[in-house]
Amino acid sequence: MTEGEQYVLGYREAEQERLQRQAVELAHESSWLFDQLGPLDGARVLEIGCGPHGCLDQLSRRVGPAGSVVGVERSPEAVVLAKKMVASEGLTNVEVLARDARSTGFPRASFDLVTSRLLLVNIPRPEQVVSEAVALAKPDGWVAFHEADWVCHLCDPPLDAWTTIRDLFVRYAQRNGIDSYIGRRVPRLLRDAGIVDVAINPLVHVYPPGHARRSILLDFAENLSSRLVDDGLVSDIELTELKARLGEHLAANDTLVVSHLFFQVWGQKAR
Repeated sequence: MTEGEQYVLGYREAEQERLQRQAVELAHESSWLFDQLGPLDGARVLEIGCGPHGCLDQLSRRVGPAGSVVGVERSPEAVVLAKKMVASEGLTNVEVLARDARSTGFPRASFDLVTSRLLLVNIPRPEQVVSEAVALAKPDGWVAFHEADWVCHLCDPPLDAWTTIRDLFVRYAQRNGIDSYIGRRVPRLLRDAGIVDVAINPLVHVYPPGHARRSILLDFAENLSSRLVDDGLVSDIELTELKARLGEHLAANDTLVVSHLFFQVWGQKAR
């Protein structure tokens, strides 16, 4: 990955569309997480790596007219889409800015809540993002992450094409300093950065036929196809065959698809 491509899944239009769908698909899980933090009326909230939608609409409703929400995102394309969403939804208390998650430029200790969803698993140097998030939270302020761990993303019956594509993704991520198993580390990272009373909620799902996230491994493979080939990890012909076989397997009604293991992790910054 180049310096301008810090997000492992890339910035294709198809990926931006997937992230917009994901905002809807994961809305109930994010809502549950925010419920654990208590009322946020009037709060100043930051979402790091909001993408084209993120949790901005949910957070806007929770903080109300007396509060404010800021979304930061590295991708210019995602920033444009997020601003369009904010305008179309009339979220007058939300601002979206193009900033680096590791160095946002905001004053330290200036937010009541700093949150992020499925960012650390897709970028290098995640520890720096966690450090920035904690630094931006006020004393007694909340920090909340929703992250993934590739430990249990599997299918049954097993398929060699699934295993090969999964391993290709993990190898590519490792080459670029990205930890596909970051989910399990998030509680420790928060504690080390100064968050106290860290709470954890694990999530795992089965994606039945017709579920929007059943094909997520194939979606990831499409996003990475050119880079996997350019890096010499697989030939274009082989990858095309692998994706075709995976697609057929996912289309079969008797194929079981199990999600990644997700970790919702939250706590308050020490005084």
